[in-house]
Amino acid sequence: MKGLMKIIGVILGILGLSAKATAKKKAKVKRAFRSDDAYRVEAKKGGKMKKKKSLPDMSGDGKVTKKDILIAGNKIVAIADNLDVYKNEAEVFNAEGKIVTPGLIDQHIHITGAGGKDGFSSMTPEINLSELIACGTTTVVGLLGTDGTIRNIKVLYAKAKSLESDGISAYMFCGYYGLDSVTITDSIQSDMIFIDNILGCKIAISDIRSSYPTALELVRKLRDVRVGGFIGNKKGILHVHLGNLDTKMDVLFELVNEYKFPIEHISPTHVGRTKELFDQAMEFAKLGGIIDITTGASKYTDPYKSVLYALENGVSIDNMTFSTDGNAGLTKFDDTGNAIGVRKAPIHKNLEEVVLLIKDGGVSISEAFKLITTNPARNLGLKHKGKIEVGYDADLCCFTENLKLTDVFAKGQQMMHNGTIIVKGNFE
Repeated sequence: MKGLMKIIGVILGILGLSAKATAKKKAKVKRAFRSDDAYRVEAKKGGKMKKKKSLPDMSGDGKVTKKDILIAGNKIVAIADNLDVYKNEAEVFNAEGKIVTPGLIDQHIHITGAGGKDGFSSMTPEINLSELIACGTTTVVGLLGTDGTIRNIKVLYAKAKSLESDGISAYMFCGYYGLDSVTITDSIQSDMIFIDNILGCKIAISDIRSSYPTALELVRKLRDVRVGGFIGNKKGILHVHLGNLDTKMDVLFELVNEYKFPIEHISPTHVGRTKELFDQAMEFAKLGGIIDITTGASKYTDPYKSVLYALENGVSIDNMTFSTDGNAGLTKFDDTGNAIGVRKAPIHKNLEEVVLLIKDGGVSISEAFKLITTNPARNLGLKHKGKIEVGYDADLCCFTENLKLTDVFAKGQQMMHNGTIIVKGNFE
Protein backbone atom coordinates (compact mmCIF):
# COMPACT_ATOMS: atom_id res chain seq x y z
CA MET A 1 0.00 0.00 0.00
CA LYS A 2 2.95 2.29 -0.35
CA GLY A 3 2.06 5.73 -1.62
CA LEU A 4 -1.50 5.76 -0.27
CA MET A 5 -2.80 8.89 1.38
CA LYS A 6 -5.91 8.91 3.48
CA ILE A 7 -7.93 12.01 4.17
CA ILE A 8 -9.83 11.26 7.37
CA GLY A 9 -13.30 12.63 7.91
CA VAL A 10 -13.45 14.46 4.62
CA ILE A 11 -16.83 15.17 3.13
CA LEU A 12 -17.99 13.27 0.11
CA GLY A 13 -17.65 16.19 -2.25
CA ILE A 14 -20.05 19.06 -2.31
CA LEU A 15 -20.43 18.51 -6.01
CA GLY A 16 -19.35 14.95 -6.33
CA LEU A 17 -22.03 12.63 -5.02
CA SER A 18 -22.91 10.20 -7.79
CA ALA A 19 -26.25 8.53 -8.32
CA LYS A 20 -24.64 5.19 -7.47
CA ALA A 21 -23.29 6.52 -4.19
CA THR A 22 -26.67 8.01 -3.37
CA ALA A 23 -28.33 4.64 -3.81
CA LYS A 24 -25.89 3.04 -1.42
CA LYS A 25 -26.59 5.65 1.23
CA LYS A 26 -30.33 4.92 1.24
CA ALA A 27 -29.79 1.68 3.15
CA LYS A 28 -27.70 3.34 5.86
CA VAL A 29 -29.26 6.70 6.66
CA LYS A 30 -32.70 8.05 7.26
CA ARG A 31 -32.61 10.11 4.06
CA ALA A 32 -30.74 10.00 0.79
CA PHE A 33 -28.29 12.85 0.36
CA ARG A 34 -28.95 14.78 -2.84
CA SER A 35 -26.15 16.03 -5.05
CA ASP A 36 -26.99 19.63 -4.18
CA ASP A 37 -26.63 19.12 -0.44
CA ALA A 38 -23.85 20.78 1.52
CA TYR A 39 -21.47 18.52 3.37
CA ARG A 40 -19.04 18.90 6.21
CA VAL A 41 -16.05 17.16 7.66
CA GLU A 42 -16.38 15.41 11.01
CA ALA A 43 -13.30 15.12 13.21
CA LYS A 44 -11.99 11.78 14.29
CA LYS A 45 -10.66 11.72 17.84
CA GLY A 46 -9.92 8.78 20.12
CA GLY A 47 -11.25 6.31 17.59
CA LYS A 48 -14.72 7.88 17.59
CA MET A 49 -16.38 10.37 15.33
CA LYS A 50 -17.11 13.61 17.09
CA LYS A 51 -20.33 15.22 15.94
CA LYS A 52 -20.28 18.80 14.74
CA LYS A 53 -23.03 21.33 14.19
CA SER A 54 -24.51 21.94 10.78
CA LEU A 55 -23.06 24.47 8.40
CA PRO A 56 -24.41 28.01 8.43
CA ASP A 57 -27.55 28.82 6.45
CA MET A 58 -25.46 29.89 3.47
CA SER A 59 -24.82 26.19 2.79
CA GLY A 60 -28.33 25.56 1.60
CA ASP A 61 -30.40 23.10 3.64
CA GLY A 62 -27.63 22.53 6.19
CA LYS A 63 -27.68 18.74 6.01
CA VAL A 64 -24.34 17.09 6.67
CA THR A 65 -22.56 13.79 6.30
CA LYS A 66 -19.04 12.44 6.75
CA LYS A 67 -16.85 10.31 4.52
CA ASP A 68 -13.27 9.16 4.27
CA ILE A 69 -11.48 9.65 0.96
CA LEU A 70 -8.60 7.41 -0.06
CA ILE A 71 -6.07 8.70 -2.59
CA ALA A 72 -3.57 6.49 -4.41
CA GLY A 73 -1.17 8.33 -6.68
CA ASN A 74 -3.15 11.09 -8.35
CA LYS A 75 -6.61 9.47 -8.16
CA ILE A 76 -9.45 9.07 -5.70
CA VAL A 77 -9.69 5.31 -5.26
CA ALA A 78 -12.23 4.92 -2.46
CA ILE A 79 -14.92 6.91 -0.65
CA ALA A 80 -16.53 5.28 2.36
CA ASP A 81 -17.79 5.83 5.88
CA ASN A 82 -14.61 4.42 7.36
CA LEU A 83 -11.31 3.51 5.74
CA ASP A 84 -9.38 2.66 8.90
CA VAL A 85 -8.21 -0.58 7.30
CA TYR A 86 -5.51 1.55 5.59
CA LYS A 87 -4.46 3.59 8.64
CA ASN A 88 -1.15 1.75 9.12
CA GLU A 89 -0.13 2.11 5.51
CA ALA A 90 -1.41 5.54 4.59
CA GLU A 91 -0.62 9.11 5.54
CA VAL A 92 -3.57 10.70 7.34
CA PHE A 93 -4.84 14.23 6.71
CA ASN A 94 -7.37 15.41 9.30
CA ALA A 95 -9.75 17.95 7.79
CA GLU A 96 -11.61 18.74 10.98
CA GLY A 97 -14.25 21.44 10.56
CA LYS A 98 -13.55 21.92 6.86
CA ILE A 99 -15.73 22.15 3.76
CA VAL A 100 -14.23 20.19 0.89
CA THR A 101 -14.74 20.91 -2.81
CA PRO A 102 -13.12 19.71 -6.01
CA GLY A 103 -10.07 21.67 -7.11
CA LEU A 104 -11.00 24.84 -8.98
CA ILE A 105 -10.81 25.12 -12.78
CA ASP A 106 -9.95 28.33 -14.66
CA GLN A 107 -10.82 27.74 -18.32
CA HIS A 108 -9.61 31.11 -19.65
CA ILE A 109 -6.32 32.36 -18.28
CA HIS A 110 -3.21 33.87 -19.88
CA ILE A 111 -0.53 31.66 -18.36
CA THR A 112 2.20 33.16 -20.59
CA GLY A 113 0.95 36.69 -20.08
CA ALA A 114 -0.94 38.89 -22.53
CA GLY A 115 -1.47 42.59 -23.10
CA GLY A 116 0.67 44.62 -25.45
CA LYS A 117 -1.94 47.07 -26.73
CA ASP A 118 0.22 49.96 -25.54
CA GLY A 119 3.51 48.59 -26.82
CA PHE A 120 6.07 46.12 -25.55
CA SER A 121 6.15 47.61 -22.06
CA SER A 122 2.44 46.86 -21.60
CA MET A 123 2.89 43.09 -21.95
CA THR A 124 1.96 41.24 -18.80
CA PRO A 125 4.18 38.57 -17.20
CA GLU A 126 3.78 34.81 -16.98
CA ILE A 127 1.77 33.29 -14.16
CA ASN A 128 3.58 31.48 -11.35
CA LEU A 129 2.38 28.26 -9.76
CA SER A 130 1.97 29.80 -6.30
CA GLU A 131 -0.43 32.43 -7.67
CA LEU A 132 -2.75 29.66 -8.82
CA ILE A 133 -2.48 27.60 -5.65
CA ALA A 134 -3.24 30.69 -3.54
CA CYS A 135 -6.75 30.80 -4.99
CA GLY A 136 -7.36 27.04 -5.14
CA THR A 137 -6.88 26.67 -8.90
CA THR A 138 -5.62 23.19 -9.74
CA THR A 139 -6.57 23.09 -13.45
CA VAL A 140 -5.97 25.82 -16.02
CA VAL A 141 -6.61 26.31 -19.72
CA GLY A 142 -4.05 28.72 -21.15
CA LEU A 143 -4.62 30.74 -24.31
CA LEU A 144 -3.31 33.61 -26.41
CA GLY A 145 -5.01 36.99 -26.75
CA THR A 146 -4.80 39.70 -29.38
CA ASP A 147 -1.19 38.82 -30.06
CA GLY A 148 -0.41 35.52 -31.75
CA THR A 149 3.09 36.55 -32.80
CA ILE A 150 5.17 37.57 -29.80
CA ARG A 151 3.13 35.36 -27.45
CA ASN A 152 4.03 32.27 -29.44
CA ILE A 153 1.75 29.19 -29.45
CA LYS A 154 4.73 26.90 -28.86
CA VAL A 155 5.76 28.95 -25.83
CA LEU A 156 2.19 28.58 -24.57
CA TYR A 157 2.49 24.81 -24.90
CA ALA A 158 5.83 24.87 -23.08
CA LYS A 159 4.31 26.87 -20.22
CA ALA A 160 1.44 24.40 -19.91
CA LYS A 161 3.91 21.52 -19.71
CA SER A 162 5.93 23.44 -17.12
CA LEU A 163 2.87 23.91 -14.90
CA GLU A 164 2.15 20.20 -15.28
CA SER A 165 5.68 19.46 -14.06
CA ASP A 166 5.03 21.78 -11.12
CA GLY A 167 2.09 19.59 -10.10
CA ILE A 168 -1.18 20.96 -11.49
CA SER A 169 -3.19 20.14 -14.63
CA ALA A 170 -2.66 22.50 -17.57
CA TYR A 171 -4.36 22.55 -20.95
CA MET A 172 -4.55 25.09 -23.77
CA PHE A 173 -6.36 26.34 -26.85
CA CYS A 174 -4.65 26.87 -30.16
CA GLY A 175 -5.62 29.99 -32.12
CA TYR A 176 -5.90 33.61 -30.96
CA TYR A 177 -8.07 36.59 -31.94
CA GLY A 178 -7.44 36.24 -35.66
CA LEU A 179 -9.07 34.06 -38.31
CA ASP A 180 -5.65 32.70 -39.31
CA SER A 181 -5.44 30.35 -36.32
CA VAL A 182 -1.93 29.78 -34.98
CA THR A 183 -1.22 26.09 -34.41
CA ILE A 184 1.62 23.82 -33.31
CA THR A 185 1.16 21.36 -36.17
CA ASP A 186 -0.17 22.26 -39.60
CA SER A 187 -3.83 22.62 -38.67
CA ILE A 188 -6.43 22.89 -35.93
CA GLN A 189 -7.52 19.33 -36.60
CA SER A 190 -3.98 17.97 -36.30
CA ASP A 191 -3.43 19.92 -33.07
CA MET A 192 -6.60 18.36 -31.65
CA ILE A 193 -5.47 14.87 -32.63
CA PHE A 194 -1.77 14.89 -31.78
CA ILE A 195 -1.34 17.44 -28.94
CA ASP A 196 -2.85 16.02 -25.76
CA ASN A 197 -2.98 19.38 -23.99
CA ILE A 198 -5.01 21.13 -26.71
CA LEU A 199 -8.76 21.06 -26.04
CA GLY A 200 -9.98 23.39 -28.78
CA CYS A 201 -9.36 26.60 -30.66
CA LYS A 202 -9.86 30.27 -29.76
CA ILE A 203 -11.15 33.02 -32.03
CA ALA A 204 -12.62 36.52 -31.54
CA ILE A 205 -15.85 38.03 -32.85
CA SER A 206 -17.65 41.37 -32.42
CA ASP A 207 -14.38 43.07 -31.52
CA ILE A 208 -12.45 45.70 -33.46
CA ARG A 209 -9.34 43.52 -32.96
CA SER A 210 -11.02 40.47 -34.49
CA SER A 211 -10.99 39.34 -38.13
CA TYR A 212 -14.79 39.76 -38.42
CA PRO A 213 -15.32 36.09 -39.33
CA THR A 214 -18.47 35.01 -41.12
CA ALA A 215 -20.67 32.13 -40.00
CA LEU A 216 -19.29 29.98 -42.81
CA GLU A 217 -15.70 30.65 -41.74
CA LEU A 218 -16.57 29.79 -38.14
CA VAL A 219 -18.39 26.61 -39.04
CA ARG A 220 -15.32 25.40 -40.92
CA LYS A 221 -13.22 25.93 -37.80
CA LEU A 222 -15.87 24.18 -35.75
CA ARG A 223 -15.68 21.25 -38.14
CA ASP A 224 -11.90 21.00 -37.61
CA VAL A 225 -12.30 21.18 -33.83
CA ARG A 226 -15.08 18.61 -33.76
CA VAL A 227 -13.53 16.09 -36.14
CA GLY A 228 -10.14 16.48 -34.47
CA GLY A 229 -11.91 15.87 -31.18
CA PHE A 230 -13.53 12.70 -32.48
CA ILE A 231 -10.20 11.25 -33.53
CA GLY A 232 -8.26 12.55 -30.53
CA ASN A 233 -10.90 11.37 -28.03
CA LYS A 234 -11.75 14.90 -26.90
CA LYS A 235 -14.94 16.91 -26.83
CA GLY A 236 -13.52 19.79 -28.88
CA ILE A 237 -14.76 23.37 -28.51
CA LEU A 238 -14.42 26.64 -30.36
CA HIS A 239 -13.70 29.15 -27.59
CA VAL A 240 -15.15 32.47 -28.77
CA HIS A 241 -13.95 35.81 -27.41
CA LEU A 242 -16.78 38.37 -27.49
CA GLY A 243 -16.15 42.08 -27.88
CA ASN A 244 -18.52 45.00 -27.35
CA LEU A 245 -19.65 45.65 -30.95
CA ASP A 246 -23.37 45.78 -31.71
CA THR A 247 -23.20 42.45 -33.56
CA LYS A 248 -22.80 40.73 -30.18
CA MET A 249 -23.43 36.95 -30.55
CA ASP A 250 -25.53 37.10 -33.74
CA VAL A 251 -23.19 34.92 -35.77
CA LEU A 252 -23.20 32.21 -33.07
CA PHE A 253 -26.99 31.96 -33.26
CA GLU A 254 -26.60 31.61 -37.02
CA LEU A 255 -24.28 28.64 -36.47
CA VAL A 256 -26.88 26.94 -34.28
CA ASN A 257 -30.10 27.89 -36.05
CA GLU A 258 -29.10 27.89 -39.72
CA TYR A 259 -26.09 25.58 -39.88
CA LYS A 260 -27.51 23.29 -37.15
CA PHE A 261 -24.11 22.92 -35.53
CA PRO A 262 -24.24 21.24 -32.09
CA ILE A 263 -24.25 24.03 -29.55
CA GLU A 264 -22.11 22.15 -27.02
CA HIS A 265 -19.02 22.74 -29.22
CA ILE A 266 -19.45 26.54 -29.13
CA SER A 267 -18.02 28.18 -26.00
CA PRO A 268 -18.60 31.98 -25.79
CA THR A 269 -16.66 33.95 -23.17
CA HIS A 270 -16.76 37.52 -21.82
CA VAL A 271 -20.57 37.32 -22.03
CA GLY A 272 -20.91 39.76 -19.12
CA ARG A 273 -19.09 42.56 -20.95
CA THR A 274 -22.33 44.58 -21.44
CA LYS A 275 -25.92 44.21 -20.25
CA GLU A 276 -27.16 43.85 -23.82
CA LEU A 277 -24.63 41.12 -24.57
CA PHE A 278 -25.53 39.24 -21.42
CA ASP A 279 -29.23 39.36 -22.26
CA GLN A 280 -28.43 37.67 -25.56
CA ALA A 281 -26.10 35.21 -23.86
CA MET A 282 -28.95 34.09 -21.61
CA GLU A 283 -30.93 33.11 -24.69
CA PHE A 284 -27.91 31.13 -25.91
CA ALA A 285 -27.81 29.32 -22.56
CA LYS A 286 -31.52 28.51 -22.77
CA LEU A 287 -30.80 26.76 -26.08
CA GLY A 288 -28.40 24.47 -24.18
CA GLY A 289 -25.13 26.37 -24.54
CA ILE A 290 -22.68 27.04 -21.72
CA ILE A 291 -21.84 30.72 -21.29
CA ASP A 292 -18.63 31.92 -19.61
CA ILE A 293 -18.71 34.97 -17.34
CA THR A 294 -15.40 36.76 -16.87
CA THR A 295 -14.58 37.66 -13.26
CA GLY A 296 -11.25 39.49 -13.64
CA ALA A 297 -12.19 41.90 -16.43
CA SER A 298 -14.78 42.79 -19.07
CA LYS A 299 -17.89 43.07 -16.93
CA TYR A 300 -20.84 45.46 -16.77
CA THR A 301 -21.62 44.49 -13.18
CA ASP A 302 -20.32 42.19 -10.48
CA PRO A 303 -20.16 38.71 -12.03
CA TYR A 304 -22.08 37.08 -9.19
CA LYS A 305 -24.91 39.57 -9.79
CA SER A 306 -24.98 38.49 -13.45
CA VAL A 307 -25.49 34.91 -12.26
CA LEU A 308 -28.33 35.96 -9.97
CA TYR A 309 -29.92 37.90 -12.83
CA ALA A 310 -29.65 34.87 -15.10
CA LEU A 311 -31.17 32.58 -12.47
CA GLU A 312 -34.09 35.00 -12.06
CA ASN A 313 -34.63 34.81 -15.82
CA GLY A 314 -34.80 31.04 -16.00
CA VAL A 315 -31.20 30.16 -16.90
CA SER A 316 -29.90 27.03 -15.18
CA ILE A 317 -26.69 27.43 -13.20
CA ASP A 318 -25.52 24.29 -15.03
CA ASN A 319 -25.22 26.44 -18.18
CA MET A 320 -22.86 29.01 -16.70
CA THR A 321 -19.17 29.12 -15.83
CA PHE A 322 -16.69 31.60 -14.38
CA SER A 323 -13.20 32.28 -15.70
CA THR A 324 -10.77 35.02 -14.73
CA ASP A 325 -9.09 36.17 -17.96
CA GLY A 326 -6.14 36.24 -15.54
CA ASN A 327 -3.06 38.25 -16.56
CA ALA A 328 -4.88 39.90 -19.45
CA GLY A 329 -3.63 43.43 -20.06
CA LEU A 330 -6.03 46.07 -18.75
CA THR A 331 -5.95 49.85 -18.87
CA LYS A 332 -5.50 51.60 -15.54
CA PHE A 333 -7.62 54.71 -14.97
CA ASP A 334 -7.47 57.54 -12.44
CA ASP A 335 -10.46 58.83 -10.48
CA THR A 336 -11.53 61.09 -13.36
CA GLY A 337 -11.47 58.30 -15.94
CA ASN A 338 -8.20 59.19 -17.62
CA ALA A 339 -5.92 56.33 -18.70
CA ILE A 340 -2.77 56.39 -16.60
CA GLY A 341 -1.12 53.07 -17.37
CA VAL A 342 -1.70 49.33 -17.56
CA ARG A 343 -2.39 46.52 -15.10
CA LYS A 344 -2.97 42.79 -15.29
CA ALA A 345 -6.30 41.08 -14.71
CA PRO A 346 -6.38 39.35 -11.31
CA ILE A 347 -6.51 35.56 -11.11
CA HIS A 348 -8.27 35.17 -7.76
CA LYS A 349 -11.65 36.57 -8.75
CA ASN A 350 -13.33 33.24 -9.55
CA LEU A 351 -13.27 32.14 -5.93
CA GLU A 352 -14.09 35.61 -4.66
CA GLU A 353 -17.21 35.87 -6.84
CA VAL A 354 -18.38 32.38 -5.87
CA VAL A 355 -18.10 33.32 -2.19
CA LEU A 356 -20.15 36.48 -2.85
CA LEU A 357 -22.72 34.40 -4.71
CA ILE A 358 -23.10 32.24 -1.59
CA LYS A 359 -22.95 34.87 1.13
CA ASP A 360 -24.71 37.79 -0.58
CA GLY A 361 -26.72 35.95 -3.22
CA GLY A 362 -28.01 33.12 -1.08
CA VAL A 363 -27.02 30.38 -3.52
CA SER A 364 -26.05 27.06 -1.89
CA ILE A 365 -22.40 26.12 -1.71
CA SER A 366 -22.92 23.07 -3.84
CA GLU A 367 -24.63 25.03 -6.63
CA ALA A 368 -22.29 28.03 -6.56
CA PHE A 369 -19.10 25.96 -6.78
CA LYS A 370 -20.37 24.32 -9.97
CA LEU A 371 -19.35 27.52 -11.78
CA ILE A 372 -15.66 26.77 -11.20
CA THR A 373 -15.63 22.98 -10.93
CA THR A 374 -18.28 20.74 -12.46
CA ASN A 375 -19.49 23.08 -15.21
CA PRO A 376 -16.11 24.02 -16.75
CA ALA A 377 -15.05 20.36 -16.61
CA ARG A 378 -18.18 19.43 -18.58
CA ASN A 379 -17.73 22.34 -21.00
CA LEU A 380 -14.13 21.30 -21.70
CA GLY A 381 -14.85 17.58 -21.82
CA LEU A 382 -12.53 16.78 -18.89
CA LYS A 383 -13.95 13.45 -17.79
CA HIS A 384 -11.94 13.12 -14.56
CA LYS A 385 -12.19 16.66 -13.24
CA GLY A 386 -14.74 18.72 -11.34
CA LYS A 387 -16.14 16.12 -8.93
CA ILE A 388 -15.13 14.25 -5.81
CA GLU A 389 -15.81 10.74 -7.01
CA VAL A 390 -13.98 7.43 -7.30
CA GLY A 391 -11.82 7.42 -10.42
CA TYR A 392 -11.56 11.20 -10.57
CA ASP A 393 -8.33 13.16 -10.18
CA ALA A 394 -7.44 13.88 -6.56
CA ASP A 395 -7.85 17.66 -6.84
CA LEU A 396 -9.32 18.97 -3.58
CA CYS A 397 -9.75 22.28 -1.78
CA CYS A 398 -10.50 22.62 1.93
CA PHE A 399 -12.28 25.66 3.35
CA THR A 400 -13.33 26.93 6.76
CA GLU A 401 -17.03 27.41 7.47
CA ASN A 402 -16.56 31.05 6.40
CA LEU A 403 -15.16 29.83 3.07
CA LYS A 404 -11.56 30.77 3.70
CA LEU A 405 -9.24 28.52 1.71
CA THR A 406 -6.86 26.55 3.95
CA ASP A 407 -5.60 23.48 2.06
CA VAL A 408 -5.13 22.52 -1.59
CA PHE A 409 -4.39 19.12 -3.15
CA ALA A 410 -3.50 18.79 -6.84
CA LYS A 411 -3.36 15.31 -8.34
CA GLY A 412 -2.93 13.88 -4.85
CA GLN A 413 -0.09 16.18 -3.79
CA GLN A 414 -0.71 18.71 -1.04
CA MET A 415 0.16 22.18 -2.35
CA MET A 416 -1.19 24.36 0.48
CA HIS A 417 -1.34 23.52 4.20
CA ASN A 418 -3.19 25.69 6.74
CA GLY A 419 -3.10 28.66 4.38
CA THR A 420 0.62 28.33 3.59
CA ILE A 421 1.74 27.38 0.08
CA ILE A 422 4.18 24.48 0.46
CA VAL A 423 4.89 23.76 -3.22
CA LYS A 424 6.16 26.49 -5.55
CA GLY A 425 7.47 26.65 -9.09
CA ASN A 426 11.17 26.20 -9.85
CA PHE A 427 11.95 29.90 -10.08
CA GLU A 428 9.81 31.28 -7.27
